[in-house]
Amino acid sequence: MQKSLTTKHIRHHKKEKNHRNLSMLTCYDFQTAQLLNDTDLDMILVGDSLGNVVLGFDSTIPVSLDNMILFGQAVRKGAPEKFLVLDLPFGSTNSYEVGLENACKLFQQTGAQAVKLEGAYADNLKIIKRLTEIGVAVMGHIGLTPQSVHQLGGYYTHGKTQHEHNELLNQAKLLEAAGIFSLVLECVQKDVAKSITENISIPTIGIGSGEHVDGQVLVINDLFHQGKNDPPKFCTPVANFYELKKNYLLQYLTSLNPPSKSINPEGLHAAPLS
Repeated sequence: MQKSLTTKHIRHHKKEKNHRNLSMLTCYDFQTAQLLNDTDLDMILVGDSLGNVVLGFDSTIPVSLDNMILFGQAVRKGAPEKFLVLDLPFGSTNSYEVGLENACKLFQQTGAQAVKLEGAYADNLKIIKRLTEIGVAVMGHIGLTPQSVHQLGGYYTHGKTQHEHNELLNQAKLLEAAGIFSLVLECVQKDVAKSITENISIPTIGIGSGEHVDGQVLVINDLFHQGKNDPPKFCTPVANFYELKKNYLLQYLTSLNPPSKSINPEGLHAAPLS
């Protein structure tokens, strides 16, 4: 197992000759974190996607700071040797002062190495600059930003026009200047993701943004197909854990009540034939 990364390693990743792809997966619980801790995975993200895949919400918006702290603490305990990033949830950076306070609270109470902040809005840039000044590392996130899904008008690929291309590239450069150590590109056109990757000095981490990035992140529940519904089109699951666990569960239930102990419609044990 490789030595745990630092922000210095990640920031200078692109400068390494023939650098390999960085790897990051989401994680929300202690036991899965233990599993990831025993691998060569580079980074773990406790994403606010836990609202969808763990808490059953239809978006990330209901996720609270307390939720992120609780799940972040669980993952930190399970994966003490991994570089850990936590999402700042919706509403936690409504203003400069509130954003700084919440980011520091999340960072301090979970033992994470970094926090992740969606968007390149003016207040966010100020928050990022100040956080990095006081010692809190920040990962950026542009393209599809799920916390803004209603304002954006839904889930779709970004960067389809030249105007959007220019805007995303500008956002990336502003975030880099503010001090982020890496940047998530979610559902960004492949050519735009490539352009951004080539025009900033920090690593880009793609999700649904093609292969021309410096690393990839996926929701682990999608990678293992742990839910009943199909994962996003950009994710090719390595297994179907939902069906696998369902089959094992059915086998277990059958073992408790084999056919010889079948129940008739009246709720009585079936009598043997004479």
